[in-house]
Amino acid sequence: MLVGAIEASLAAEESLGAKIKKVFEATPTPTPARKHRKHSAKKSTPSPSPTASPKRKKTSPTPSPSPTPETKRKRKKGSPTPSPSASPSATATPEETPSPSPTETPQPSATPSVTAQPTPEKKGAPNVTVSPNEIAGYETYPPKVRQIIEAGLELTKQNLGYAYGSADPVNRGMDCSGFIYYVLRQNGFSDVPRDSSQQYVWVRKTGNFNAVLSRNADTFELEALKPGDLLFWSGTYKIDRDPPITHTMIYLGREKGTKKRIMIGASDGRTYDGKQRFGVSVFDFKLPPPPNSNEAKLSPVFVGYGRIPGLSEE
Repeated sequence: MLVGAIEASLAAEESLGAKIKKVFEATPTPTPARKHRKHSAKKSTPSPSPTASPKRKKTSPTPSPSPTPETKRKRKKGSPTPSPSASPSATATPEETPSPSPTETPQPSATPSVTAQPTPEKKGAPNVTVSPNEIAGYETYPPKVRQIIEAGLELTKQNLGYAYGSADPVNRGMDCSGFIYYVLRQNGFSDVPRDSSQQYVWVRKTGNFNAVLSRNADTFELEALKPGDLLFWSGTYKIDRDPPITHTMIYLGREKGTKKRIMIGASDGRTYDGKQRFGVSVFDFKLPPPPNSNEAKLSPVFVGYGRIPGLSEE
């Protein structure tokens, strides 16, 4: 009985000891296992470091394609602009169409603006024109003479200035010989010279010229003067030419009211009714006074007059 009790107590002790061992063994084992698992998990997290290499691979390809898409995008942006530009092009065309229209308007306007320059040259009174009915005996003038005079009177209505070197009213001004040249050529005299000196020679060669030496308006030398005749002066400005003719105009006749002689042409200061006019106008025809020997100024001299070569008297 005692042996059995002793064995039973030993067995109980062994079982208790085993339980205690199991308790101590069970508790430490899981903790390190968990710790190892945690370390393994932690180690597994850095293990993606090798995965960084694939990330690097991703980054490495990205730079190479990145410029290409950017360029492609730029090219695509360039390409879409032309494609929608088809629609803007339609809009651009209306923009181009108005652009010529304003350019057309300035071009004509540009010329008048330049032509406004002769107007300041008109330092005196405005240009003068007369009606053919205001000229004494105008109805008896030969048809060709009336045609020439009426063509000249039309120019006096255009407010043309005096423009040296011009023979065309488009320039908004003319000089004296340019006026004669334009009017005669418009009326069929294609052989008329351009400058006053050669126009004088042109008249002299036909033998229809009358020289005037007198300074008196009632001189007999003017008795043969007829409407439509060309009038010539020298000394109106300094120039070296031969013959020294510097000014020319067309004789109109006498005004009905004043009975004074009048002429038509372009001048830079001759007078009508005692007032200076600058441009294409009607002027008083007067013989210049004799020069004053004490003055060094220019002294205009009336040389004479003559019929237009080829002018019909019928």
